Amino acid sequence: MHDDRSLVEARLKRVLDERIRPAVYPESVPLEVAVWHAPGEPVPVDEGLSAPVEPIEAGARWGAPWGTSWFRVTGTVPQEWAGKTVEAILDLGFDENMPGFQCEGLVYRPDGTPVKGLNPRNQWVRIGAPVEGGEEVRLHVEAASNPVILDYHPFRPTQLGDKETAGSKPQYKLERMDLAVLDETVWQLVIDLEVLGELMAELPVESARRWDILRAVEKALDAVDLQNVGGTAAAARTHLEGVLSAPAVPSAHRISAVGHAHIDSAWLWPLRETVRKVARTTSNMTALIEDEPDFVFAMSQAQQWAWVKEHRPEVWAKVKKAVADGRFVPAGGMWVESDTNMPGSEAMARQFVHGKRFFLDEFGVENEEAWLPDTFGFAAGLPQIIKAAGSKWLLTQKISWSQTNKFPHHTFQWEGIDGTRIFTHFPPVDTYNCSMKGSEIAHAANNFKDKGVARHSLAPTGWGDGGGGTTREMVAKAARLRDLEGSATVVWETPEKFFEKAEAEYPNAPVWVGELYLELHRATLTSQAKTKQGNRRSEHLLREAELWAATAAVRTKFTYPYEELDRLWKTVLLHQFHDILPGSSIAWVHREARKTYEAVAEELNGIIGAAQRALAGEGTAALAFNSAPHIRDGVPAGGARTPVVGGECTLVPRTDGGYVLDNGRLRIEVDERGLVVSAFDLAADRETLAPGKAANLLQIHPDFPNMWDAWDVDEFYRNTVTDLVDADEVAPGDDGVSVRIVRTFGASKVTQVLSLAPGEWRLDIGTEVDWHETEKFLKLAFPLDVHAERYASETQFGHFFRPTHTNTSWESAKFEACNHRFVHMEEPGWGVAVVNDSTYGHDVTRAVRDDGGTTTTVRVSLLRAPRFPDPETDQGVHRFRHALVPGAGIGDAVREGWRINLPERKVVGGASEVAPLVAVAQDAVVVTAVKLADDGSGDVVVRFHESRGGRSRATLTAGFDVEAVTVTDLLERPLADATAPERDGNRITLKLRPFELVTLRLKRA
Repeated sequence: MHDDRSLVEARLKRVLDERIRPAVYPESVPLEVAVWHAPGEPVPVDEGLSAPVEPIEAGARWGAPWGTSWFRVTGTVPQEWAGKTVEAILDLGFDENMPGFQCEGLVYRPDGTPVKGLNPRNQWVRIGAPVEGGEEVRLHVEAASNPVILDYHPFRPTQLGDKETAGSKPQYKLERMDLAVLDETVWQLVIDLEVLGELMAELPVESARRWDILRAVEKALDAVDLQNVGGTAAAARTHLEGVLSAPAVPSAHRISAVGHAHIDSAWLWPLRETVRKVARTTSNMTALIEDEPDFVFAMSQAQQWAWVKEHRPEVWAKVKKAVADGRFVPAGGMWVESDTNMPGSEAMARQFVHGKRFFLDEFGVENEEAWLPDTFGFAAGLPQIIKAAGSKWLLTQKISWSQTNKFPHHTFQWEGIDGTRIFTHFPPVDTYNCSMKGSEIAHAANNFKDKGVARHSLAPTGWGDGGGGTTREMVAKAARLRDLEGSATVVWETPEKFFEKAEAEYPNAPVWVGELYLELHRATLTSQAKTKQGNRRSEHLLREAELWAATAAVRTKFTYPYEELDRLWKTVLLHQFHDILPGSSIAWVHREARKTYEAVAEELNGIIGAAQRALAGEGTAALAFNSAPHIRDGVPAGGARTPVVGGECTLVPRTDGGYVLDNGRLRIEVDERGLVVSAFDLAADRETLAPGKAANLLQIHPDFPNMWDAWDVDEFYRNTVTDLVDADEVAPGDDGVSVRIVRTFGASKVTQVLSLAPGEWRLDIGTEVDWHETEKFLKLAFPLDVHAERYASETQFGHFFRPTHTNTSWESAKFEACNHRFVHMEEPGWGVAVVNDSTYGHDVTRAVRDDGGTTTTVRVSLLRAPRFPDPETDQGVHRFRHALVPGAGIGDAVREGWRINLPERKVVGGASEVAPLVAVAQDAVVVTAVKLADDGSGDVVVRFHESRGGRSRATLTAGFDVEAVTVTDLLERPLADATAPERDGNRITLKLRPFELVTLRLKRA
């Protein structure tokens, strides 16, 4: 036989595009359209429905950036359409290639009942099936003219990302606004041909199955009269029945499709727009559930569910019914799909506490999976947190984006720093926006790494990022793929059903130990410094507020602020979303975030101040309140008293220029350039810095990644570096015992103050940067005379080791990494820590010198200046605090990290002291939370962990009478399999394994 395959395939494409798809709507009449453009922010539905409108024609421009327009469409169904299926086609000016990134709409009936959402891949509204003819049609569309930020020329700077700079130029042109007859037979023929054509393209050319499909398609096309598609579509479909009914082979890969709409809680749109995106998507999904009996939809992020409940009660009622029917599934058990690298220990725990509790309270649903398809890598402390929240599975997708190394598994056990293992799946479809295309299904089957021992994978199916969700076309394709020769099989299932099957078939899944590092988007650890500072400071303020409010509530008549703390925690958790905290959202998002963090700080400082005032009582003492988990200056952790500060600091001129700082423990030499050229540990008789090297060295690099400006820093940035060594001023600070350094470079200015604390082994470094650079990367370098093949970075409830060398491509790819409050490097008997109050990104490199010694260089990432999506990223004044801690063991690093983030608070005019509500005798055991139980019982909840990576026996002493002690999960529920701690009155003793996390609930007598 002659090879005519390409001829038939090209014929299929043209006939589908030019004849069959246009015949889906064979008859149409225009609707009358009128519009009201809301003058400011979105208005309530009743106001939009009743607003005065003006006529508008198809082809007219509409929609200022971030505006809202209320369209009213009216018409009459022609009598001659009686008995037919009729839909309204409402095209607001969509580009079908940009679902989720364009204008969108929510359709209402005149009484305000929401009908469904409109987006580029979902433009229809069902009027009747069948109609009687003569029906009056009246619909209202709340249309959002969200500008396109990420367009066909991505990453170009734009002012459209903030309403304050976006202007008023109309963004869209109104297109088709019609009533139309839907020919369902033609529509089904389109799906048949798409499924078979896409499957055919994925099969080997030499396979018999491919040629069977080709011949069936050819016969179907022969049966189509191109001048009467509707009249011949049924006959054409009969020629496809045979190839569509051929069953899949028994060994076919099995895909669990989960309806999905990954909605970024903020990204290229502000938070307020996400509220509306969620309403549109959930309206569509509840409607699709009613139409499609097999379809199952899962939605994560309790915050988004809460928005529906608060802002769209009519949609919420439909959602609740669909949840009760098991068709609309709460997923993930987190408040938002957060970043997991940067949130602190307690914040990461509270993501699950607030997320799971919302789903339990609203629906009685307990999530056992964490659902984080788009998060930019996963910290090594996360498995323990997932387990402590009562969950056991994790789904992610983003690791498929790694630039350098391909992850070796799709289903595996992920082991965290304490040994906890979580069954984890990484869908081989390599997208969280699966649309049931044949290429996606084939890729999932071919790409699956665990063939031979497992055969199940999951496909999150639906348009996402900006929402939209699953379409009826995707559901129709999935129905044909349920059992189809040549394809993986597809069935709609809940995440729970998938994980149960996957875990059962793969009991000995391979183990991956340590962080799941994404080899991409590394710059998200630095972009938008003020957002990151707001997060870090809010986390610590929340700790203080809970600690002192709980202490005051137990000791005095102070009222514990349950509702305020709940609301403030949820606000901070929302801003940990994986495009807010990482700094990858538009300017509007970060402008609002800065204001929000200021308001959060003001409210929390008020709670802290009131609680401390209640605790201080009346007197003349000057009390220092110590919120850190370690004793400081004689003040116990969680207590208050007059501090005892010993020792003094001196500052003398240096012979060669500059100054020498000395506190009897450290001698710091600062040269005439303002660089630290010696940091001598007097007790150890040892120099900290590498020979001939200077610390406190600011370095600046060009920073123009190949893609994803706010997200990425590419390794070639290191090829060019400028050391900022010229100083405008090096002089004594205002206190006379510190050194003040001023530098200018480019259009920017840096002012630093170097100081020693009396009696302490640390050099404090305060840095103020007035930053006005573009596409630059600013680092602060510390070249250390330490032989270390690995170093420790703090992560949630412990620390994680990374190599300093680059033996493999996996190690080389970690050229920018995350830490929380410290990094620590050590050789036997002596180490150094670098601690910070608000930075996360860093790099560590090693070099061997001519003298045979090893230089380990730590560089803290301070600022970047990408221009997309926020062209003014980080412009302005920033203040950072760091400290260099010579001679530090890992315990010192932990302590100093807490200290720099929780400075003492002074209250003048109090009594003699405030005893801690809870005290822990073992220094290695760190208390991360002291609070009252969320249920209002008055029980005291204490969370703590072993912080050094060793075993520990800890004794906790309560400063109140304890009636009972219960070991709980993060949600403060008893753990059935927990070993009861020893108790002697108010003293509780436990044994902890390395990095073990424990939550105790103490019932007050």
